[in-house]
Amino acid sequence: MTSAVNFSGLIPQNTLCFNARARLMPTFMAFRRSSASLQKFAKKEQHGFCLRKQTQNEPLNYRGLELITQSAADGDDIVLNHFSSASMINKFYTCINEKNLKKLEEYISDDCCFEDCSFVSTIQGKKEVMHFYRQLTTGMGQNVKFRIEHVCQDDEFTAGVNWHLEWKNTLIPCTRGCSFYECALEGDRLVIKKARVVTESPIKPGGLALTLLKNVTAIFDDFPKFAEWFLKSPYVIIQFLAKIYTRFLAPFINPLLKSYIRIWNFMTQMFTLALSMLLYISKKYFQ
Repeated sequence: MTSAVNFSGLIPQNTLCFNARARLMPTFMAFRRSSASLQKFAKKEQHGFCLRKQTQNEPLNYRGLELITQSAADGDDIVLNHFSSASMINKFYTCINEKNLKKLEEYISDDCCFEDCSFVSTIQGKKEVMHFYRQLTTGMGQNVKFRIEHVCQDDEFTAGVNWHLEWKNTLIPCTRGCSFYECALEGDRLVIKKARVVTESPIKPGGLALTLLKNVTAIFDDFPKFAEWFLKSPYVIIQFLAKIYTRFLAPFINPLLKSYIRIWNFMTQMFTLALSMLLYISKKYFQ
């Protein structure tokens, strides 16, 4: 069965070309259907279209434009499914704000890799990633929401997002961040294959960070072999320093820290008691 779709309107600068098996991007144009059996769009990977600019030597002839689609049998509906990572990521954050973990789980692949720069290790696997988002949605409470600023889509399988957190539509300081997502196709839907999250640091070193970078790069240039060893295994030095602290410094520093914490806890309790007494007196004599 052959169905024709006529596109109305004049397009002065762009030419629509229809190419079989082309990947589809979301395009919105007014059109009318010339067949009652054409209830949906064309099927992905079988019928597609692309948009290209008109060259100077091409004539402008846009009286009519027809898309001819051939279905396998009479009466078959022709379905067009386009996949947009940007649209999927927007729905993903909506599920987080609504704490809809059941729907949120549908956007996570079984072998999802989640990298958050606030954590030392990578979160691997759907179960661990969902555990993270379960803790995240619980910690957000009822009034904290993600606010999407921009969503940038490279193609239908990659997207970047700028976001921040708000409490009752008020920006929370030091909560801006960027997330980058790599998606994959599972069946008829997109899922997140890999995610990398960069969150704003509450510490603002400013010029100190540039000075530190200058000194570190100078050391790397003077000792290239050390730089290569350090960059291949940066956590070795951290583990080595942790062992030194545990064996030599912890017996002296830990008791001091515990005493310091006890003092602050006692002062907090006393301040809370004094504040409670003041509130009680104010209610008793000034009502």
